[in-house]
Amino acid sequence: MLPVSWRVRYRLTPWWARVLGVWALSRLVTTTLVLILASAQGANAWTGAHPSYVDFANMWDGRWYNIVAVGGYPSELPLTAGGEVGENAWAFMPAYPVIVRMLMLVTGLPWNPLAVFVSLAFSVGTALVFYRLMIRFLPASTALFSVVLFCVAPLSPILQFGYAESMYLFFLALALLMLVERHYGLLFPVIAVMALTRPSGLAFALALGLHTAHRWFTRERDPFPVRERVLAASVTVFSGLMGLAWLGVAALATGSITAYLETELAWRSAYIGYQELIPFTAWFQSGVWWFGMPQGIILVGVVIVLFAVTLFLPAVRRLGVDLRFWLLSYALYLLAVFFPQSSTFRLLMPMFPLLGALAQPRNTLYRVFLVLASIGGQWVWLLICWGVDGADWTPP
Repeated sequence: MLPVSWRVRYRLTPWWARVLGVWALSRLVTTTLVLILASAQGANAWTGAHPSYVDFANMWDGRWYNIVAVGGYPSELPLTAGGEVGENAWAFMPAYPVIVRMLMLVTGLPWNPLAVFVSLAFSVGTALVFYRLMIRFLPASTALFSVVLFCVAPLSPILQFGYAESMYLFFLALALLMLVERHYGLLFPVIAVMALTRPSGLAFALALGLHTAHRWFTRERDPFPVRERVLAASVTVFSGLMGLAWLGVAALATGSITAYLETELAWRSAYIGYQELIPFTAWFQSGVWWFGMPQGIILVGVVIVLFAVTLFLPAVRRLGVDLRFWLLSYALYLLAVFFPQSSTFRLLMPMFPLLGALAQPRNTLYRVFLVLASIGGQWVWLLICWGVDGADWTPP
């Protein structure tokens, strides 16, 4: 039990200071783990042996974002020996590398430290906005513990790496908060940036569409004025258009209408070869690749059923209908287009509102276990997906 004076000071501490304290402590733990692994890292395709923190934090796709920042996008798509479109920079959206590039021009500093700085800045912003989102549905202590779980989550190291996830999660959290608070007009610029940071416009458009339909059918008990109807419908269409915008930009720049899709498909070719994108088949293809027939098909079916059940659990229902609409929409988006492999866990990060459900039990032992297990999960993820051991085939 804390002394009375400490408890009084804690109660008087502003919410934002508590969140900043959680964020700072979590970054200290995560940075320590990253430095330990970096000290043991051998020479690899991105760094020499025993790299510095900022070099170690910019491996894997961080190099692609670096390429975009300094060289832009190719006007001609690279082709493999078989004539297929190869991996290239069009798979990586421009918002994050543009911000880092602007700082490079202003400061004269190189990519590596500035990429880490930008990711760290957006991570603290995400923690603050996530608390404001959770406090709308949960008691203050539970909302703060939701932030704890976000900051120590197994994939939280990527929040301080040269990846766009930190920036994307900030704008996603902001968009969800504006949706919940029904600030439809403010969503336009947020969605515009978010959709050019990570692919998300189509999923958010579906969530907005479900939100708008729900408000229409419940308008007798929850008034839905004409002005709000027009704004909600307009921002839904806008989000859908932003979800397709990057496909159009890539097509105009390269002269190939399928440039972006073929680029994305190149990343799964190592598993199943070059195939056309057939919506809602990739998860089953992946299941068969990893586990064989019929086990893979059955496992994917079980995952889908379990996720559907999760959305109706009392702890998840307490998060409100709009966050559940987002969880459903994003899950359907992933099911439609994503091929599960070692990057799956990173692609699940936009479902972070579910941490609000995990945070609700108030048992101290449960909470301590969850934090320690999450920190242990960071180490496991860093070992398996980030550190490079020879011919590594587990990209984060």
